[in-house]
Amino acid sequence: MEDRLTALSSRSPVLYHFLILVIAFYKATCPSGAQLSFGFYSVACPSAEFTVRNTVRTASSRDPTIPGKLLRLVFHDCFVEGCDASVLLQGNGTERSDPANGSLDGYSVIDSAKRVLEFFCPETVSCADIVALAARDAVEFAGGPAVQIPTGRRDGKVSSASNVRPNIIDTSFTINEMTKLFSSKGLSLDDLVILSGAHTIGRAHCSAFSDRFKEDSKGKLTLIDASLDGTYAEELMKQCPAQPNPSTTVNTDPETSSLFDNQYYKNLMSKKGLFQSDSVLFSDDRTRELAENFANDQFSFFNSWSRSFVKLTNIGVKTGDEGEIRVSCSSLNA
Repeated sequence: MEDRLTALSSRSPVLYHFLILVIAFYKATCPSGAQLSFGFYSVACPSAEFTVRNTVRTASSRDPTIPGKLLRLVFHDCFVEGCDASVLLQGNGTERSDPANGSLDGYSVIDSAKRVLEFFCPETVSCADIVALAARDAVEFAGGPAVQIPTGRRDGKVSSASNVRPNIIDTSFTINEMTKLFSSKGLSLDDLVILSGAHTIGRAHCSAFSDRFKEDSKGKLTLIDASLDGTYAEELMKQCPAQPNPSTTVNTDPETSSLFDNQYYKNLMSKKGLFQSDSVLFSDDRTRELAENFANDQFSFFNSWSRSFVKLTNIGVKTGDEGEIRVSCSSLNA
């Protein structure tokens, strides 16, 4: 942008000075880039949130698995380097290249929204905001609550695979391990219970819960985790035999897999939490009461989700002069 203005100054001094005045006015009247704010793009790109919403709606109507993918994407972005779209960067040694992120998806939806926004509002809307807005909209389209989130995030310039494993939840984590990690992100024990409700939509690979079973000498799986319902375990073993296809996935919620609701918590009460990190929420005294409350009151879950989701998408945000606004979400600006 600066190069374009410099070139314009010699060709058309009057237009150059006019644009300088417009930019100065915009900076003086628009929300400060020093922090997130509601309606951040109301002047610079009024159609920003509508464009993202429309892109997510179109993609979700074609593929009902999209909402779960977009929701998972924002978790993996925000927990590593903060909500700065660092997970989108391609290349050797980036977060995206780490095997723990190998099953992430939904990138095409983010890229589609970005292409439209670059056409109408070039170099204005960050990929980080698109990721957060897309996840927000995905939840709503799946039947969840409508949430207002502030915008103004900027895209990070650092993306390292070595930062992934220490900063994401493993499905075998204990309450203490999850609490410690959530606390490091400014999230509480209640936030842990609330945001785990994201597992009410989406799918998971067999390897994500294989530690709950053991293969016997005849190559048959047997259940070794008493916190899992036996009938549900049998269903899982049918879908994921001892040597499953690496691409095989199962619904994280066996009852209402494409609907964002409180069924996840009802599943916990029935010992149908897919991961150990799910089941422990109901077996631990510190989290059981809140999980039971959400199982019995979807309205309470939705209200709590709205607050915790805003906190999630505010983790480690970059604003003001930090980072950049990428032209392409998968690569740093030249």
